[in-house]
Amino acid sequence: MYLIFVMLGVLLYSSLSKTFFTPSIWTLEVAQFLMVSYFLLGGGYSMQLDAHVRMDLLYSRWQPRTRARVDVVTMLLLIFYLGLLLYGGISSTWYALEYDETSYSAWSPHMAPIKIVMTFGVLLMLLQACATFFRNLAEARGESLQ
Repeated sequence: MYLIFVMLGVLLYSSLSKTFFTPSIWTLEVAQFLMVSYFLLGGGYSMQLDAHVRMDLLYSRWQPRTRARVDVVTMLLLIFYLGLLLYGGISSTWYALEYDETSYSAWSPHMAPIKIVMTFGVLLMLLQACATFFRNLAEARGESLQ
């Protein structure tokens, strides 16, 4: 949660350095890396808190078991998607570690650390999606996991 303040600090420093000093070549990429980390590491947490945004045209009018049945289907699709993302993330991370991949920018930072964080964030969200799937499945069957 506090990572957003670090990102704001980096962007403030970037603005000040461009206005009063020599512009920094690293600030934009660091802000991008922080935003990706904030977004991906917060995904599973927001799912755990049930704080993500829903399109609520019909959903709120349904019975709880109907909602759970629909959520089971959407969780299966999400798990499939996150599984593909995790596979690609692991492959990309191994590549970055094996070949010492760097960015194509003037700063040229190593890509392995951010790819590790991204893959870990996808893994956490996948684990939370699996937990939510089983909770919804139990609710759809009329059972409770509480």
